Amino acid sequence: MTWLMLACACLLTCLGQIAQKYAVQDWRGAFPGAFTALRSIWLWLAVACLGAGLLIWLLVLQRLDVGIAYPMLGLNFVLITLAGRYLFDEPVDAQHWLGIALILVGVFQLGRQA
Repeated sequence: MTWLMLACACLLTCLGQIAQKYAVQDWRGAFPGAFTALRSIWLWLAVACLGAGLLIWLLVLQRLDVGIAYPMLGLNFVLITLAGRYLFDEPVDAQHWLGIALILVGVFQLGRQA
């Protein structure tokens, strides 16, 4: 159950980051002002996802050592890189992919210790 909560915290955090990216894409060039920004559904989705992710993360910290739980959030780097590449057509070079591979190895290694 704890690992499922950790996965949910990761996914919600990533969804929040993706929603933030969608929100600011509408603001390219200049900030539209607070009133207009606060009417963005993407911004509110980001707040909801990040808030829910935080609450679940707190439950995870009750059950896992922070030295195990926190490095698992490295999966967020992997997921956000994939989202950037496939949702936003952002370039990802070989060095970046190497970094992603190293993160995955580290997360796997720490997961085996838990």
